[in-house]
Amino acid sequence: MSTQTRSHKATKVLERLTKKVNRQIAGTMLACVHCGQCTDSCHYVQTNPGDETFIPAWKADRVRKLFKRHMDWTGRVIPWWVKASSVYTDEELEELRDIVFGKCTNCRRCSINCPMGVDFASMNRMARGLLVSVGIMPEGVSVVSKDQWEIGNQMGVLKEDYLDTLEWMEEELQEELEDPTLKIPVDKEDCEIVYTINPREAKYDPRSISDAAKIFHVAGESWTMPSEGWDMTNFGLFSGDDDLGGAVAKRVYEAVERLNGKTLVMSECGHGYRSTRCEGPNWSQTDLSFKAESSVDTMLRYIKERRIKVDKSKNDFSVTFHDSCNNARSCGLFEEPRELLRLVVADFREMYPNRAENYCCTGGGGAMSMSEYTPQRLKSAKVKADQLIATGADKVVTSCHNCVDGLNDCIKHYKVGMEVTQLVNLVADALIIEPAKTTVVVEEVPAAASAPVVEEKAAAAARPLTGRKILVIDDEPDVCTFLSTVLEDNGAQVLTAADGDTGLALARSEKPDLVTLDLNMPGKDGGQVYEAMRADDELKELNVVIVSGKPELRGLIYDKDVRKPEGYLDKPVSEETLLTSVRKILEVGEDNVN
Repeated sequence: MSTQTRSHKATKVLERLTKKVNRQIAGTMLACVHCGQCTDSCHYVQTNPGDETFIPAWKADRVRKLFKRHMDWTGRVIPWWVKASSVYTDEELEELRDIVFGKCTNCRRCSINCPMGVDFASMNRMARGLLVSVGIMPEGVSVVSKDQWEIGNQMGVLKEDYLDTLEWMEEELQEELEDPTLKIPVDKEDCEIVYTINPREAKYDPRSISDAAKIFHVAGESWTMPSEGWDMTNFGLFSGDDDLGGAVAKRVYEAVERLNGKTLVMSECGHGYRSTRCEGPNWSQTDLSFKAESSVDTMLRYIKERRIKVDKSKNDFSVTFHDSCNNARSCGLFEEPRELLRLVVADFREMYPNRAENYCCTGGGGAMSMSEYTPQRLKSAKVKADQLIATGADKVVTSCHNCVDGLNDCIKHYKVGMEVTQLVNLVADALIIEPAKTTVVVEEVPAAASAPVVEEKAAAAARPLTGRKILVIDDEPDVCTFLSTVLEDNGAQVLTAADGDTGLALARSEKPDLVTLDLNMPGKDGGQVYEAMRADDELKELNVVIVSGKPELRGLIYDKDVRKPEGYLDKPVSEETLLTSVRKILEVGEDNVN
């Protein structure tokens, strides 16, 4: 036994190792025969030829050596023979962090291709948990876990913002369908369905909530959304923190029980479905007293029971389907999404390989939160880009919000020219909706105001940013999507850039009326981009609105001796706040009068 001094964190990791190794993990530690069958199954290996550090067996050995040294008799007797060794320093733990977080998305493709049944993803998740227990993890993992512990959801959406979002989505739906009876009920007791979502929907993609509400309404469903415990995602799955996993799952279960719901329905999220339906009961030691299902099953059942009618000709474009690793490989949700897809689109094209053999979107395992590993994640996305291109489809459909972001990153990086959507959007678009019977009050139009003039004024009021060009510079796909959608819906032509250099180039070539600028970006940060704009004779007069989730970075702008930006908005920014700011700066619409 070495007499080398061991750090406090290394000691704690080894102590916890002996408590976390169960029968499944022990089998994985001992069963590998290094046959190499896992090697070509990994998208990291395929895009990094010749680099053994991406091979699943090599990565597993970095964890396995600790097990052999401290828990297996062979490692204690002949450590040199079985390559057993220990860990002593915090630097060694940091190296292990880069392996288990940065070189694996826990997609489990290597696991299903192992003839010995080695489940590297489960071992990798355990190793993540060991490091997290002593505070060694990527910053993004720490931030998201903190938000889910303290605020109750992984994106830090405040309760009032969540409820406000549901309220204005309800109002928009009532207007769209001309049906004042349509509701997005909250905390309604004794309903058949309690509907839970990914916080990404409330923060960046609220239209997926309204699409689900539209489907529930047309189906005549008795349903509600909880005001607490509405986040069915669970970062404990990604971080390896079983305590967090159990606490988050318990919140959802308690919400269903509090409202006496019959069925928990989860929106389209692979890791949320897996962690809430499959893993959560074990983490939280809870026996569920209600049924739990994916909204994919719910929508498919509605069509089969003729509770909703759909017309696939409304989705007149070609689509392919991406299997979420957690939905497909880990939970067996293969055929249901395809059956539903064929009912709502006319041109469906399979991606190859598919189902259990499909490749990860590269955003799994919490990778979207780990910005330090973005370059190697995007490099590995070449495998997925090639899959997408081979289909020739117009759109790729996925039943996972993580995959939406991962696929969008892949598509933008490799210029695939494809859109990403989800089944809930396609089902909602294909709905055959009978018009609600309402009384129409006709108001007289003054004779002096001709119909074309009235229509022109109404259109201008509805789309106040018509004719304006706006550039969105932000490396977060969700933020770009949200800002672009809001601005485009109000008439603007929107350009997007995911990094500072691209943003500066677009600003020079397109001469936008306004730029929204993130501060925290890879490469040139927002401060450097802003300073370059103000120093450039072509760009110095541009209207700039800072949109940032890191107030501590304000000094990048306000501590510099340059003209201050025309606006500053904290993330998450609401639609109303964004539009009010933009209208005032551009002096359009009613908001510029004050």
